[in-house]
Amino acid sequence: MDKVPMTNNSYNLLEEELKTLKSEDRPNVIKAIAEAREHGDLSENAEYHAAKEQQSFIEGRILEIEDKLRRAEVIDPSLIKSDKIIFGATIDLFDENSNSEITFKIVGVDETNVEKGLISVSSPVARSLMGKSVGEVAEVNTPGGKTVYEILKIEYK
Repeated sequence: MDKVPMTNNSYNLLEEELKTLKSEDRPNVIKAIAEAREHGDLSENAEYHAAKEQQSFIEGRILEIEDKLRRAEVIDPSLIKSDKIIFGATIDLFDENSNSEITFKIVGVDETNVEKGLISVSSPVARSLMGKSVGEVAEVNTPGGKTVYEILKIEYK
């Protein structure tokens, strides 16, 4: 069973989502199904079918979150002492294609937010950076072509 790397923040957010799904969303959809049943013929009852679809989504999400939490490997980046890029690294890069500096932090899949500079550990950019040190160059094949990054700084915070 593969571990799922995540920060403490991500773990807490997943726990909170799970709590909401179980204590609010699940009871609400059960109530909606019961109300829709009262309207008669279920074969042509759009409210019933929508509620059942929502119930299926909620139950699937509960199972997914429970699985991730069971397999979670919570990592505190501030405790990492490394000069190489691994999970949790905040990296300053020079994008040779656009002649600009950018900063990325490598996080778990559930924390990904490119607008905030948070990239998934499984993304092509993160995979190309893993194991590299300051001064090294990483080439990433993207849909827009090859992008070349020079690693300027690595921090764990």
